[in-house]
Amino acid sequence: MLILGAGEVHQVLDDAEAEVVAAVRRAYLLHDRGRTALPHSVFLRFPDDPRNRIIGLPAYLGEEEPVAGIKWIASFPGNTARGLERASAAVILNSMATGQPEALLEGSVISARRTAASAALAAATLGSSVPETGVSLIGCGVIGFEILVYLRALLPDLAAVTVFDLDSTRAESFAARCQARWPDLKTEVAVSTEEALAAHRLVCLATTAAAPHLTTDACRPGTLLLHVSLRDLTPGSILTAVNVVDDADHVCRESTSLHLAEQLCGNRGFITTSIGAVLNAGTPFRRAEDRVTVFSPFGLGTLDLALADLVRRRAASLGLGTRVPDFLPAPAEAAVG
Repeated sequence: MLILGAGEVHQVLDDAEAEVVAAVRRAYLLHDRGRTALPHSVFLRFPDDPRNRIIGLPAYLGEEEPVAGIKWIASFPGNTARGLERASAAVILNSMATGQPEALLEGSVISARRTAASAALAAATLGSSVPETGVSLIGCGVIGFEILVYLRALLPDLAAVTVFDLDSTRAESFAARCQARWPDLKTEVAVSTEEALAAHRLVCLATTAAAPHLTTDACRPGTLLLHVSLRDLTPGSILTAVNVVDDADHVCRESTSLHLAEQLCGNRGFITTSIGAVLNAGTPFRRAEDRVTVFSPFGLGTLDLALADLVRRRAASLGLGTRVPDFLPAPAEAAVG
């Protein structure tokens, strides 16, 4: 068993935005081509504790050298008040020859980077007639910052960011971190979600909302809304938007905004296409200039496997990680006679 901790995962993935986006893009292409296996995620919830959950995402990615495994990720929003990160995770990769677990990786870094790469790839793929020069980030946590890192890598004209969080101190701290990282980036703190929604035609929602609380009324026509946290928008806003998903079967579950929209209208006709289909089409996608386009990625386990496999391969070439040769039971002795 190869064990890779957070520091080693960082060592591989830091400043590797191009490689991460390429891995995520490839995973989307393979998924759209039917070369993945992706059971529904398992949500472990707790009696009288609706905020916290642990999710298991098993998956198979049919690359030239196939990958199988699972991400086990906990979301405990109260951790932030304890000085801990909201999410913690582990990824296990299994041998495709024997089925045995052969690598254990710290998964929260992988999860954050694949989420950010997915959002930035959508922003670059679901294009506008006008280059994106600014982005509004609603939710000033780890995911929001990682998304900004990847947006800056993929959108060269991005020169401004407007941030908002229900915790104004958190928003101010986030803005200061942005200014320290990118002194050339115009950074502003909005006083309301409506101000943030209206500030730019590229908006990202990365909150811990458990139920819809926003409409798209304040958005400019032609806005692309990266609905990463999946439960912010009212079903009515979803039904009036152009909707792009990663996988309709996965995203219309667990009381997401799209699930509620499906329950409201009785079908999924409001979903226009998937990001994989757009990428496989090979032709430019142009957003509607008179409507809001919403990208709602459930966060497919295949993306986690793609990055975990990238980390494992890079780590092996760099000599990183801890090998535990006796992690599994010793093979049974051959029968005598």
